[in-house]
Amino acid sequence: MYAVIKTGGKQYQVAVGEMLEFEKIEGNPGESVAFDQVLMVRDDDSIRVGTPLVKGATVTGTIIAQKKGPKITVFKMKRRKGYRKKAGHRQQLTRLRITEIAG
Repeated sequence: MYAVIKTGGKQYQVAVGEMLEFEKIEGNPGESVAFDQVLMVRDDDSIRVGTPLVKGATVTGTIIAQKKGPKITVFKMKRRKGYRKKAGHRQQLTRLRITEIAG
């Protein structure tokens, strides 16, 4: 059984027991999080696709850790103009274990 959920502006395919990294979700390690924006649920013999969401379906997960992703360097330059700009970014991530797919 697996489901497709939407969180943080992205879509993820999840199954029970999987550990995934999502964009930051508020909460502390050990807390439970429920996702109600379920786009599709697949059982052993049936597939339910929402229009746009599957009614009554939820996916539950437990927060494992709050962490930062890899550092990304952004460098802009225009040749012969003396323009150089350097910036960096590190995305805040949440590591999550999927515990239940209901619905």
